[in-house]
Amino acid sequence: MKYTIVHETLYSYESPVVLSQQLLHLTPRALDFQSMAAHRIEVEPAPAESSAREDYFGNPVMQIMLAAPHATLTVRAVSSIDVAARAAPQATGPWEQARDRLRQGGGEALLEPMQFVFESPHVDFFRDLTAYAEPSFGKGRGVLDAVLDLTRRIHADFKFDPKATSVSTPLREVLAKRRGVCQDFAHFMIGCLRSAGLPARYVSGYILTRPPPGKPRLIGADASHAWVSVWTGAAWVDLDPTNNMLVGEQHITLAWGRDFSDVTPMRGVILGGGEQELAVHVTVTPQ
Repeated sequence: MKYTIVHETLYSYESPVVLSQQLLHLTPRALDFQSMAAHRIEVEPAPAESSAREDYFGNPVMQIMLAAPHATLTVRAVSSIDVAARAAPQATGPWEQARDRLRQGGGEALLEPMQFVFESPHVDFFRDLTAYAEPSFGKGRGVLDAVLDLTRRIHADFKFDPKATSVSTPLREVLAKRRGVCQDFAHFMIGCLRSAGLPARYVSGYILTRPPPGKPRLIGADASHAWVSVWTGAAWVDLDPTNNMLVGEQHITLAWGRDFSDVTPMRGVILGGGEQELAVHVTVTPQ
């Protein structure tokens, strides 16, 4: 699949901002199954300084600084992406085997997945979370079968409701309400997997939104998406609990980390500004 993604972010400030420094996670990763044909980030007003680098997790990031007073800030990322089919995940051994392999240690090869087995700012462990995960992780059950069952259960038990939660809603509240958005479902599934001792990371990206039958696709009607990547003991497997599916060609990977706090599309600090309004528009166009 070939896609063009336009991700527009607009901040409007009550009073002028005299200094702004921002970190942007808006550049898709280059992966075995994903390549970038073209990419650009447009900033208005033009920044006084900008630099590109990779963060700790290997995600491409851009850092910008605006030193002139401004009442609005517009950041527009335009990407042309080729996404190939991923290899089908192979059936592996019992989930306990993947868990115990980490506990026993295995040299540098396991250092990367090991960092995704602990609590993180948006993913804490608690008794009810562990209890929810347990039915999927019966003794001796295959790790792939177990995580697919967990994906199915979350999709069945939780309702998509963009008004039910915010970025800061804790997992306890998400579980109590059984409602939320893709970010909540990803955090919740990550918590379940980590509570079972399996490394899991948060993946941000995009997914093509399908309009209702007979309705046209609207410009800006798509959105950022989030899903989960779990270490099965041999490889990373990506699953989408919001849609109850293995991640495939309809998903475009932007960045990954321990949770949303590591891959926020745009975050920073400003001097001045007062009250502010934020508008985000995403358009994913298949070519």
